[in-house]
Amino acid sequence: MKRYLLPIAVLALCGTANAMNGASDRSGQLPGGEIREERSTDTARPEDSLRMYRLQEIEVTATRATESTPVAYSQLTQDEIARNNFGFDIPSLLALSPSVIATNETGIGIGGTSVRLRGTDAQRLSVTINGVSLNNPDSHSMYWYDTPDLVSSVGDMQIQRGAGISTNGTGAFGGAVNMTTEALSTDFGGTAALSYGSYNTNKQAVQLSSGLLGGHWALDARLTHIGSDGYIDRGSTDLKSYMFQAGYYSGSTMLKLVSFGGKAKTYLTYNGATKEEMALYGRRYHTSGQYLTSDGPFVLADGTHVDYYADQTDNYLQINNQLLFSHRFNDRWTMNATGFYTYGYGFYKQYKDDAWIVGYNNLEGPDQADLIRRKIMRNHLGGVQAAANYASQRLVLTFGGSYSYYSCPHWGTLDWVDGMQPSEIGGRWYDNDVDKHDANLFVRANWTVTEGLDLFADLQYRYVSYKAWGTNDNYDWNTSEMQPIDVDKQYHFVNPHVGLSYRFAGRHTLYASFAVAQKEPTRNDFTDRYMFSDDGGYPSSELLCDYELGYTYRAPRLTVGANLYYMDYKDQLVPTGMVNDGGDALNINIPESYRYGAELSAAWQATRWLTLGGNATWSRNELRHYIDRMAGSPTYGQDLGTKRLAYSPDWIAGAFLDFHVRGFEAVLRTNYVSKQYFTNEQVDVHSMDAYCVTNLNLGYTLRAGKMRSVRFGVMLYNLFDQQYESNGYGYSYMEDGRRVDATYYFPQAPLHVLANVTVRF
Repeated sequence: MKRYLLPIAVLALCGTANAMNGASDRSGQLPGGEIREERSTDTARPEDSLRMYRLQEIEVTATRATESTPVAYSQLTQDEIARNNFGFDIPSLLALSPSVIATNETGIGIGGTSVRLRGTDAQRLSVTINGVSLNNPDSHSMYWYDTPDLVSSVGDMQIQRGAGISTNGTGAFGGAVNMTTEALSTDFGGTAALSYGSYNTNKQAVQLSSGLLGGHWALDARLTHIGSDGYIDRGSTDLKSYMFQAGYYSGSTMLKLVSFGGKAKTYLTYNGATKEEMALYGRRYHTSGQYLTSDGPFVLADGTHVDYYADQTDNYLQINNQLLFSHRFNDRWTMNATGFYTYGYGFYKQYKDDAWIVGYNNLEGPDQADLIRRKIMRNHLGGVQAAANYASQRLVLTFGGSYSYYSCPHWGTLDWVDGMQPSEIGGRWYDNDVDKHDANLFVRANWTVTEGLDLFADLQYRYVSYKAWGTNDNYDWNTSEMQPIDVDKQYHFVNPHVGLSYRFAGRHTLYASFAVAQKEPTRNDFTDRYMFSDDGGYPSSELLCDYELGYTYRAPRLTVGANLYYMDYKDQLVPTGMVNDGGDALNINIPESYRYGAELSAAWQATRWLTLGGNATWSRNELRHYIDRMAGSPTYGQDLGTKRLAYSPDWIAGAFLDFHVRGFEAVLRTNYVSKQYFTNEQVDVHSMDAYCVTNLNLGYTLRAGKMRSVRFGVMLYNLFDQQYESNGYGYSYMEDGRRVDATYYFPQAPLHVLANVTVRF
């Protein structure tokens, strides 16, 4: 794809070379460093543009908080997204918001990326686009590289902290990320973008909008390729993606088709490296794909020769389709409905050195042998959702619901086994299937009792039916069989949310709220329970009671916010300190746990050309009556009292300086994260040191003749060349009567650079 995208972008650049006529000032600067660019004048009639914009706003009415909603949230505008969109995954952008930590396995923000919000992991963050859930219904996680360069098609993002408001898909146990696709434009235009930098990181993208055709139609399309060798050895990423939108507009009605997706291939780096390994072989070292060989080109510290399997990869194709209908009946009533279908197919390819043959039920051979295996899945997710909205001078009423059906067979095959013929290794070594039905109904009201005082109420009913059957990929040494799966569970969740918001003295707002959120266990919580529990039962669903109290001050040049929260959990699923064969954490229900803290944020536009700001979160995250589940431990089964929750730092902080004059801009950002523990035992051997990292974004924008703009930029990541790790994991086990601790880290790249150029026409 590169050979097609590069010439297009180069031609676009050459066409503007002789038309440069200097730079112009920005049209507006918002507190928080959000820059609004000047837009070219619409060629369509102004009323057409306004109506199209209002119709597209209806798509997210049901999932968005507003200034009068008693919810802690932050907003990333389309312009701020564009200023940071050079090829990295969306978690790098989300880390600009309070209480958010971005993690990455390859060391540079592309590939195995994820986020944590208020200490909660990706399984507990609800992610939607146009109101449609993007969380995998099985694992509940959002795998950002399965939707490559989605950020280039995002209109804006709202990050809600805490339980948030009613949403589709899994419950928001730490927060919700609500995105919209970019609104269809009423005038012709497009972009061509190129990025290149350290570790062969590169991006090529072209996007084209038709504008309003015949007064009714609008089209938008994008193609992107992103690649990188990664900082971590063999941490390569190859992402190809597309985005297509087609809209029909007529009066007060819009019908829009959205299709996006892509193909991802990433080298598996999820096993990380120990501190001892990094000391011996460097910070880029990891063992994934490594196998012993008598004459391998690489020699370990003990003299062992090894080599690496070149295709130790995660391969995934995902296609997301949405058909959105919006209608404005009058100034008070609007409605929208969306039908959606997502197809996914993917597999791991893994080299296993000296694997136990008994763990593959279709083999008969030696006790151990080298082999190459595939772990495969094919999923289908389809459904429909709808919402209606009534708005009068004092009352806003929203109600709606959704239904989705998910199916996903999982199976494994073997490509090669040392010493065996292909005819001897046919068939599947595990095979299981999943069916999941997910439905919800909600009603929400915001009532202005009197000027400045708003009452809020939100009530959701959610039904979940989850079935899984067959055999899993885990071999049970106790029964000498592949682990059977037999799950048939139904859940009925009622989630209320009430609150109030009071505005006074023009610029001050106080709000308070109480919300309940409930969530079913993940697939691994069901299937891996046998590895540490002998009760033969199911894990329990989780329940969160979320209390929020906040204050904001908004002035033309200054914005200040403070939020206090207390999140009280019942039966929260927390890591045991053990992992399964795929490196996924094994979780157990803890009857009592909580998170409480304070979030502060501020942004000050000191002058027309300088904005300063920052945010800080202090929190305490603990569980009560932690039960030791380490097999063979002297304290196995004992209550170890109150412990800190894993992956929950006491401090998360960030600060920025945004300098801009005429076409030049410089944005300096610093983020700090305090010490984190990987397990709930709160021992230093399973912890990650605090880190502080600074990035500098430099850019210069030229206004050029018939072109809207040409922006040249360079990002300097880890400006002060810090050695740090953004993520890790650890576990313990007993061997020969003694405790063994294993801890693995994901080092991040030192100072590295990514240059970019973007042409808008």
